[in-house]
Amino acid sequence: MEQREVLDRITAKIQEYLSARQEDGFLNFRQPAELEEILRLDQCRDGADWPEIFRWIEKYLEYSVKTGHPGFVNRMWAGANLPSLVGEIVAAAANTSSCTYETAPVSTLMEKYMLREMLDLVEFEHGEGQMTTGSSNANMLAMMAARNEMLPEAKTNGLSGAADICGFVSADAHYSMEKAANILGLGTNRLIKIPVTATGEMDVAVLATQLEETTAGGRWPFFVAGTAGTTVRGAYDPINELLELRRKYRFWLHIDGAWGGAVVVSKTLKEKYLAGIGEVDSFTWDFHKMLGTALMCNVFLINHRNHTLGKVCSAEDDSYIFHGNDNEVRDPGAVSLQCGRRVDSLKWFLDWKYFGRTGFANHVERCLALCEYAENVVRASEDLELVLPRVSFNICFRYKTLEQNANRLNLAIRTKLYHEGISLVGYAFHGQQLFLRLLLAGHGLTTSDVDRYFSQLIHTGKTLERGAS
Repeated sequence: MEQREVLDRITAKIQEYLSARQEDGFLNFRQPAELEEILRLDQCRDGADWPEIFRWIEKYLEYSVKTGHPGFVNRMWAGANLPSLVGEIVAAAANTSSCTYETAPVSTLMEKYMLREMLDLVEFEHGEGQMTTGSSNANMLAMMAARNEMLPEAKTNGLSGAADICGFVSADAHYSMEKAANILGLGTNRLIKIPVTATGEMDVAVLATQLEETTAGGRWPFFVAGTAGTTVRGAYDPINELLELRRKYRFWLHIDGAWGGAVVVSKTLKEKYLAGIGEVDSFTWDFHKMLGTALMCNVFLINHRNHTLGKVCSAEDDSYIFHGNDNEVRDPGAVSLQCGRRVDSLKWFLDWKYFGRTGFANHVERCLALCEYAENVVRASEDLELVLPRVSFNICFRYKTLEQNANRLNLAIRTKLYHEGISLVGYAFHGQQLFLRLLLAGHGLTTSDVDRYFSQLIHTGKTLERGAS
């Protein structure tokens, strides 16, 4: 089979898949053992021909989750914008690493352009940034930068014999913060978790007390991370109150906006949820979540500093790949934790040019309006109830029941909807109470989709209740 025929066939398959991804169910579910038998992954040990390759592609598409389907309301991402999908295909065809200008001249300039756009959007002055593999990586970079600024010799000498430092995060902060503390040698016990208020925000009064006690005990608070849109509840930590504490204790203030940071594109929502963001030390957010760029697409920004990334990430080795200013442009890989870097800037750039800030702002505002609508549906329903008050984009609810084990029934409802390919929603716990976490991030979702989702969930709940009685 010639290259043109292969590419024509795969283009047709992708077109067929995209055209049908919102039809029927979101998943043709099979148990793992059954799916292994269908896939027959052990075939063709000595090499497969193109017809066999295409059979695997067809099976992949047939049995994978259709994340662009209205029933996929489980994650903070859903589907992919068409401009970024095109960018992903083109980047894969060109197949280069965006580590140096000489191997990736266009993507290097695109990334630098987009970083300037984002720095301006967040109102960071004299700042710098980079694209990373995601906010988990960006959160670690922020903690690493804060550590090295507090302890400049940590890069060369490590933490042995260094001053006793500690960081602070919300109790509802993303688990990547603990991973970062472990990877950087800080230790998870030195990452102090601050309880949250009734609405899920970091309790700044408790943080103030902890900072006072910490410094009185001879420890140095080097890092505080606020969250803009917590994973479960969607809460926003109060940036201006954290800035007040930073003025006193001089720690590095980072804001993890992986999910809720998308509001920065809307002037109205930025003022409501991210007041003070232009004064923090660093900020991260994911274009691949609410904004819909193809996975993965993250940006990490640093404020009021121009050379921090080089100090933190550089291996001080320009001998074989990085050669200073050969091309009058700093190579992205020289200030990255990665050596090989995917060309994510192309899809990011194409999405930005296609939708623009106005288009993205309209989308985020529509998402919030849809969440408000969903909340009102829950409040008006005799069969549903809110478990936690909605504060932004997360609807935490459950099916009401007189059964003694409401947790088991709600989990059974979720599982049945998943196995039947109707919908997939996340779940979490508030204390001992299990609830469903509805996320409405997909482009093209409507109030009709929300109504259909709740109608199917209620029908399933009533069916299971009848079966149990």
